[in-house]
Amino acid sequence: MNTYLERVLHTNSNIAALILRVPVGIILSAHGAQKLFGAFGGYGLEGTGQWMASIGLEPGYLMALLAGNAEFFGGIALVLGLLTRPAALISAFTMLVALFVVHLENGLFMSNNGYEFALALLMSTTALVFQGGGTFSLDRAFTKKDNFTSMLSNDIREA
Repeated sequence: MNTYLERVLHTNSNIAALILRVPVGIILSAHGAQKLFGAFGGYGLEGTGQWMASIGLEPGYLMALLAGNAEFFGGIALVLGLLTRPAALISAFTMLVALFVVHLENGLFMSNNGYEFALALLMSTTALVFQGGGTFSLDRAFTKKDNFTSMLSNDIREA
């Protein structure tokens, strides 16, 4: 494995990343599904694209496609711990845009469409950029010389 890919997949050996990345990944995937597919009460690409264009993110359809893909596929990658650092980085950038373009002027609280939730997701994904996927991640499985099952049994014994 080349050294660049090894650095991208490298992760710390602890369970904290799992505890952080799974719920964040689920939340991001659900929001992405709203944008892409209209799931969970979302508006789909067409509706989300029109809304994004209305707030100045042009072209709206492309911006909806980019944000939806970043959230949906980035969230799935976080749940699996697959390419955790790049997925977290893209997700963090998406949350940064959401925070500044959509929520900042509304203040902190979600009750006013504020930035508290976007900030929490931004900081969570930023932490995962530095942390990596953790002990129970596909990133770790791919960087280990032994197989995934053996890795899990060793980690359980170490805990």
